[in-house]
Amino acid sequence: MFKKIDHLGIAVEDLAAAVELFRDTLGLEYAGEETVADQKVRTAFFPLGESSVELLEATDPDSPIAKYIEKKGPGIHHIALRVDDVAKAIEVLLGKGVRMIDTVPRVGAHGAKIAFIHPKSTPGILVEICQRGDE
Repeated sequence: MFKKIDHLGIAVEDLAAAVELFRDTLGLEYAGEETVADQKVRTAFFPLGESSVELLEATDPDSPIAKYIEKKGPGIHHIALRVDDVAKAIEVLLGKGVRMIDTVPRVGAHGAKIAFIHPKSTPGILVEICQRGDE
């Protein structure tokens, strides 16, 4: 069902400073920023091989990213796994008793269909399943 690691999501307090670090200091290719209004977040992507690094900055103090940073501080927020069909993956996971945050797909950055597995069904890790429209 899972094809590869799509991206690693990293929660940051200052997107501009984090972009500078990853682009200028670490030398990663910068693919630009995007605001995902529904999730109250600004993202920046850095392709790296077949995967990418996604930086996430809250655009609202009530956003999941703001709450995450408040509770745990900046750092790795989630791992995203690529699937061919998010709706089907949700169905399979629910059938196996996996607790889902999203029981129907929603739209994420770059128009991808996404859903999150609840960390209580994993060893405390937030896992995103991701279906890209470009495949």
